[in-house]
Amino acid sequence: MRLLLVEDTFDVAEAIMIRLERSGVACDHARSLEEARGCVDVQRYDVIVLDINLPDGLGTELLKEMRARGDRTPVLMLTAEFSVDDRVSSLNSGADDYLVKPFDHRELEARVRALYRRDLGDKAEELTVGNLTFNASARVARREDSPISLTRREFSLLEILIHNRGKTVSKERLFEGVFSFQDTDVSMNALELYVARLRKKLSDCSVRIETLRGLGYKLEADD
Repeated sequence: MRLLLVEDTFDVAEAIMIRLERSGVACDHARSLEEARGCVDVQRYDVIVLDINLPDGLGTELLKEMRARGDRTPVLMLTAEFSVDDRVSSLNSGADDYLVKPFDHRELEARVRALYRRDLGDKAEELTVGNLTFNASARVARREDSPISLTRREFSLLEILIHNRGKTVSKERLFEGVFSFQDTDVSMNALELYVARLRKKLSDCSVRIETLRGLGYKLEADD
């Protein structure tokens, strides 16, 4: 999953990014509306976490602009306001959810993942393909009853493939979901390395990662 966090308060943003990146989410950070606009102009995101009060305007301005051009990326609004009117206004502008500061970071992560699953059409918390079971919230992947040890990026890669099981996912889409703007020294070759590592760790499972030359990768269950 690749997420854009739009938050101008450094310590709040840092804490959120540490929490999400530890759980396998690739995070980009914008501190203002101008930076956020620049990000969404060049990058597709799975979820956006958007603060309402920013140095150069309101987060709802960006939200309205996105919805006006047909961008349906799930958006979770952050607000320090308790006013019902403010919350209703955010939802009416096209927000998918909101969270009032201060909040528990576990709740933020759970809501982000719920929006991600909803956007993909997966309602279940736990997904099973063949004898592989995957739970993003618990950060657990199992072959039957045996846990599979995965690094953060391997887990992110598997998350994208399993949510798109049976579908071809381009290398570019996988790269975007696993790496953030901060990973400036990472090339597409690194993605191929992570795919190879993940294949090896899934070798005892009844699933396989297929390579489609020039197209990307696909997760399939063995017959």
